[in-house]
Amino acid sequence: SAILMEKVTGEVIYEKNSHERMPPASVTKVMTMLLIVEAVERGDISLEDTVIASERAASFGGSCVFLEEGEMLKCICVVSANDCAVAMAEHLCGSEQAFVARMNDRARELGLKDTNFKNCTGLFEDDEHYTSAYDIAVMSRELIRHDMIKDYTTIWMDTIRGGEFGLSNTNKLVYYYDGCTGLKTGFTQEAGYCISATAERDGMELIAVIMKGTTSDSRNTDAKTLLNYGFST
Repeated sequence: SAILMEKVTGEVIYEKNSHERMPPASVTKVMTMLLIVEAVERGDISLEDTVIASERAASFGGSCVFLEEGEMLKCICVVSANDCAVAMAEHLCGSEQAFVARMNDRARELGLKDTNFKNCTGLFEDDEHYTSAYDIAVMSRELIRHDMIKDYTTIWMDTIRGGEFGLSNTNKLVYYYDGCTGLKTGFTQEAGYCISATAERDGMELIAVIMKGTTSDSRNTDAKTLLNYGFST
């Protein structure tokens, strides 16, 4: 399924099966990032907060204990870090379960009718964890209203902890697509290759969502084709 949406008006320029419910893999984290950014802008949390990862959060892979300022959000945006997503969920709401309830509440607030979350990462395959290309576009539209997220989603390569760990963006469009502003990729065997790709040219920003792509290359090519269509017409 696929959709192309304009940011300011929400106009749908192209769609194919855009309301079909599908597993989103790590594109789930668009909502995770949205809740984090909204919490930062409300002043509930700060980018300078020290976040202590629980044993459960750390078990998702990677070291996330006492990360330095800005690292959690950066790692979620750039390398889709599951451990950081869970640690932030626990930091914001006390548990991932409580955070997921907030994700579903926010989905309803946005009027999303084809979305239900069971976790904050999209890592685990669950028949009750689903969304649609249209709903992802709406979430993405809401997220990119917050300019601060682009400080992270436009990073191609970076390091954390003084160069000790390297980061390379999972979204290759950031590197080779002119005007790309993000946003999030995902893959599991069940979900296939998914992406929410955002780009801005000449003051217009577009959101292209592809779900259940067959390969990472075809997913990226399809997203690029949609964006090119929107900008050219």
